Amino acid sequence: MKTIYSIFYIICAAILSGCSGGSDDPNPDPGPVEVDPPGAATLVFPNENSECTEGTNITDTESDVLFNWNDATNTTSYQLVVKNLKTQSTAQFTTSDSQLNVTLLRATPYSWYIVSRNSGTETTQSATWKFYNAGPATSSYAPFPAELVAPQMGMSLPSASPNTLLEWEGSDVDNDITGYDVLFGTTSPPTNTEATNLSATELEVDVTSGTTYYWQVLTHDNEGHSSSSPIFEFKVN
Repeated sequence: MKTIYSIFYIICAAILSGCSGGSDDPNPDPGPVEVDPPGAATLVFPNENSECTEGTNITDTESDVLFNWNDATNTTSYQLVVKNLKTQSTAQFTTSDSQLNVTLLRATPYSWYIVSRNSGTETTQSATWKFYNAGPATSSYAPFPAELVAPQMGMSLPSASPNTLLEWEGSDVDNDITGYDVLFGTTSPPTNTEATNLSATELEVDVTSGTTYYWQVLTHDNEGHSSSSPIFEFKVN
């Protein structure tokens, strides 16, 4: 009888051992593969705050410009984003190379940056550079439209303070900006000139709770040229 029980125990042990053998799967699931985020591309050409004269003129109004940047780490493709600073319209181009030829309007200011991508979900953006795509020969150029910094577009501000600070940045190929005019009000486009010929790039304005405001900056240079920024709006709660 003991022999029969022994045989029975051996069979049960063998069965249990077989059932627990799943952990010896020769092809276990490795789980998700982690992908390092791409690095930021370093911009090369067109140069920052420069006049681009190296493009190939196609017509009196258009030229081809070869954008160039250094390779970024962990990157398989790039998105080139080019913005017309006069119209604020944006064009996007995708490439696996570190350069791309784009047809642009002549005598027009632009900004550009690169977005690095790979098979992961993260992307990395480069710095943003501005340049002036050269037109017919001229001795001076209009300033770049001012870049509005704060309050940001569509921002809601607390009503605790009776005023707020407008901030912007200006730049020019010729480096001869003479001043800024600030238009500010409750209608779009704003028509009230809040300040003229400012040398500073900030201005404190009075605000009222429950009101939406619009603002714009005009940039002037030594040659009598001027440029207009986009119109931003913000609300005071």
